Parts: sequence; structure tokens; C-alpha cells
Amino acid sequence: MKTKSISGALIAAIMSASIMLVGCAGDDIGGGPAEKANAIQEAEQSQDGGKATAETIAENVSGETFDNSEDGGHAIEVDGQERSYSNATVTKTGEADGDEADFYGENSAVFATNGAKLTLSNMNITTNGTHANAVFSYGEGTVIDISNSTIDTSGNCSGGIMTTGGGTTNASNLTIHTSGNSSAAIRSDRGGGVVTVNGGNYTTEGKGSPAIYSTADITVSDAALASTSSQGVVVEGKNSVTLNNVVLNASNTSKNSDKSEYYQAVMIYQSMSGDADTGLARFTANGGNISNTNGDIFFVNNTATDITLSGVDIVNNGGGVFLRAAAAGWGREGENGGKVNLTASAQKIDGDMLVDDISILNLYLKDGSMFTGAINPDGASGDVYVELTDGSKWTLTADSNIKSLTCDADSIDLNGHTLTVDGKTYATGSKSTGDAIEIKISEGGGADMAPPEKPDGMGAPPDGNPPAKPD
Repeated sequence: MKTKSISGALIAAIMSASIMLVGCAGDDIGGGPAEKANAIQEAEQSQDGGKATAETIAENVSGETFDNSEDGGHAIEVDGQERSYSNATVTKTGEADGDEADFYGENSAVFATNGAKLTLSNMNITTNGTHANAVFSYGEGTVIDISNSTIDTSGNCSGGIMTTGGGTTNASNLTIHTSGNSSAAIRSDRGGGVVTVNGGNYTTEGKGSPAIYSTADITVSDAALASTSSQGVVVEGKNSVTLNNVVLNASNTSKNSDKSEYYQAVMIYQSMSGDADTGLARFTANGGNISNTNGDIFFVNNTATDITLSGVDIVNNGGGVFLRAAAAGWGREGENGGKVNLTASAQKIDGDMLVDDISILNLYLKDGSMFTGAINPDGASGDVYVELTDGSKWTLTADSNIKSLTCDADSIDLNGHTLTVDGKTYATGSKSTGDAIEIKISEGGGADMAPPEKPDGMGAPPDGNPPAKPD
């Protein structure tokens, strides 16, 4: 099997040479072996001083092997063109560091840019190098469609599928495994984009390597996600993650920085590194399962967020709380709490909710939702509003303190505990009408303080422990 390394410039050169040879006797490229050799030699010489190694090129390539070991290079590069590859093996080694790799795709195994349309199917892609992302979609108008493929990365800062600069990635039925630090299976960075994933298995092992790290709009459906060291999902800034019928198993057992003392399955925050705009973050889960083995389910800090849950089976075996909205090491002290609108529809919630004195929670329980737990059991702190409608119930497991309440007379089971609402004791069987807490959402570039320690580690090159953001 011939080994190839293909770039967009080489493709253009060879296609030009092929056009000039049309009409000669021979096969599809035109001419016999001598003519083909001459065409390829000319193309090679025009590409990086003769460094290119491709021997043939077509718009649709199947059953080939592509290797690249050059620092910063690519095994497959598509620049502004439309190409498809299937049943191919791609191997990438070589090193890179910093922004060129994490923001702009340097050193990725497969790279598409400048409005390219790249289709990949039945691929086997392996990388082993620092900042060696497997499949990288960069720039507005660039679209990568990848299906029925296997991806394995072993170096630090080496994600599975990576999207930045407004690119688009559509993935279906992938098996992705990453073992390096700061190497999310579904990864994005500065400039974000749109990522849609259907089916497949996505597993991470490294520190600071969630299954999903979002500075984009990411939707995952009917898939299995697992993290064995980091959070399961991280959303940064004005971006989103939507999970539809997804099984998420999170085991956050390591930290990338000292900015937070907590462990969690899902973290929503703003790092202020400039990689994500400031604004409303969103996390949505419809159906499926979320299980956690260490710490909290949700941790929100230094951002405002909408969390929407509908019919999700959530199990916390980690000994933490269901929701923690609190300051941590990101943002300006005194202004870096978590501001949360949590809407639960036909949802069961078990576990406490803690809201510190610079944080806010509006909790909306709808469509027969059941909440068993306490809110700020250690005394009044941040402002909390609770609204129960459509037959939803709250059963207290400890004394609780909130600012405002809307409920029917039979909505709350005190279960022997005391509920204090704005300093007054709630009486069993009372109907109440209150007002939600206003959450002011700032908009901006998210870089108004000295920066980046990133949790998914997309910053300076690591020496085994890459730079940290959230975990």
C-alpha cells in the first residue's frame, strides 16, 4: 500500500497537470506511466520545494494509507475544495504547540479549511504527538462530514474531532478514544462553530479531557460519552451543549488547576481567556442518563446559564450536591458567581442545591417534576427563587432557605424540616406567589482580565501537565 500525504495545493497542482494530459492513451489520469510520472513529479516539485509525497489524487479516494510525521504537518489537508475519503488509514505523529495548533489546525491529522467540504467514512485515524488533533474543521463555510470511523489520540492537547473559527462538523457512529491530557473527544476552541453528533462512543482518559469541551454549539444524540478523569461535559461562555438520549458517565478524579476545589460531572463557566464570548451558556438534556462517580452533578461559576432537563435519569454516586452555583478562581472576585435558570420538565432530581452569596438560582419545576433535597441548608446565602407548577413536588431533606416561592398548597412536603422564604417560615399547605430573580447577562469577548488557564488545556504546550481551565 502506498503511503501518501496530501494537501489542497498539491491537489490543485496535480489536477491541473491531469487536465493537460487528457486525451492521451492510458488510464484516467491520461497517458501511460511516463506521462503520469512526469505529471506527478511536476506537482511534487511545486509543493513545498518537492517535499510532497502523493503519487495520485482524485476527488474520491478509497482504501489508501496516509502518513505524516512532520511537525505541524497534516496527513490529509483540504483547502477550499470538495473531497471525500473512505476506507482509509491515517497516521499522524509530529509535534506542535500553542495557538497555531489549537485555534488554526496546525499538526492535525486531517485538516479542512477555507470553505472546504470534506466527507470521511469508514476511516481509521490515529495520532501520537502533542497538539495532534485527529480531525479539524476550521473557518466559516468549512464542513466536515465523518461517519462510521474510529479515532484514537494519545498525545496531550489532541482532541478527537475539533472545530474552531466558525467551522462545522457533522459526525455519526464514531468510536473516539483519547488518552492524553486536555484532549476532549468532542472538542472546540476559539471561534467555535457548529458540531452535530449522532450515535457512537466517545471516551477520554486524560486530565482536563472531558468527553465534550464546548466553545461552540454542540448537539449529541443517541450516543455514549464517558470520562475517566475529567468532567463529562464542559461548556465555556456563550456556547451550548444539547444531549438527546445520551448516556453520560462521568468520573472527575483529577484537576488541571487549583482554581476550584470541586469535582463535577458537568461544568459551566467562563475562563476569561478570550476563547469564548461572554454571555448566556446553555446546557440541555432530553432523556438518556447522566451518572457521576465523584463530586457534584452541575457546577456553575463566572457565567449565566440556562440548564434545561427533561426526563433524564440522573444518578449521583459521587457524594456531592446536585447543583453548586459558586465563585471559583475564574473571573473578578466578588462578581464571579454562577447565575442559573434551571428548568426541569417531567424530571426527577435528587440532591441538594447550594448557591453562594454572589450567585443566583431560579428553579422551575414543571410537568410533574419531583425534587428531593435541600436548598442552602446551612442558611440564607445567594438569591433563590423556586416555582412549582403542573403537579410538581418538592420534598425537603434538610432545612432550606430561599428568597421567593411560587407553589400550590400541596406542592411542598416539609418532611419535618423548615423552609424559610425571605426570612419568614413557610407554613405547611400554603399557596405562595413570588417573583423570579433577575439575572443580568453581560455580552462581550470574555477577555477582560489576565488570562488563560484553560481547563481543556488548549494553551501553551504541556510537559505532561498542560495548562488548565476549569476542572
